[in-house]
Amino acid sequence: MKQEGFDYTFDPSKCAECQGRCCTGESGYIWLTPAEMERIAAFLKIGVEAFKAGYLRKVKYRYSLKERKCGESYECIFFDEKAKNCSIYPVRPAQCATFPFWDYFKQHIDEVVEECPGIILPNPS
Repeated sequence: MKQEGFDYTFDPSKCAECQGRCCTGESGYIWLTPAEMERIAAFLKIGVEAFKAGYLRKVKYRYSLKERKCGESYECIFFDEKAKNCSIYPVRPAQCATFPFWDYFKQHIDEVVEECPGIILPNPS
């Protein structure tokens, strides 16, 4: 996969190899829109308010997915530790679906290369 403005490509077939590095590691935020909250709640077959109470943390005026502490690391509340993948993959938030093409990585390619085995850098000419 290639995206305009990025100096690398992404091979999604490598996701099976990495075992969820993009879902685990340092603490962070996965921001959700109201539409994403509704879609995930419907997928889980619960109401939006129950979804917010059980799976989200409010940070000022926004909502982010909760995390679980896992040793010295963190993992997304929807990371399936046994299967090593996302348990809500079909309805995952846009922030997750657009990884590794985040604007931050345009200036920090070394970080995304370290985290994601699917990153393919261009051959130097």
